[in-house]
Amino acid sequence: MNKEVKEPPHSKMACMKAMLPVADAVEILRGKWKLPIIASLFFGTKRFSEIAGDIPNITDRMLSKELKDLETNDLVKRTIHNTFPVTVEYSLTEHGESLRGIINELRTWGTNHRLHITKRL
Repeated sequence: MNKEVKEPPHSKMACMKAMLPVADAVEILRGKWKLPIIASLFFGTKRFSEIAGDIPNITDRMLSKELKDLETNDLVKRTIHNTFPVTVEYSLTEHGESLRGIINELRTWGTNHRLHITKRL
């Protein structure tokens, strides 16, 4: 007879299991630029220069690096069009689109937090 041992919901193991997916998400989205890039692409497919124009102070080198990282994690799709000169466009994958609700919630929280802090000052 195989008995499954369940951890109490307040145990260290249960806490660690709950935190692992959060740590994974933070690892993939960490940094100053990934969320703004994703947010830019919520407004549709864009070329590199259009994304750069949406995000003040990002360097081309950093944008290129972050787009590659987002592509590796299946959040952004890079499409190369056989034109002269070659045209490259970036869009969110279906998996990347799944972040829309989360980012909208972060925007709402950020707006409320800014109001909360400025009222204290």
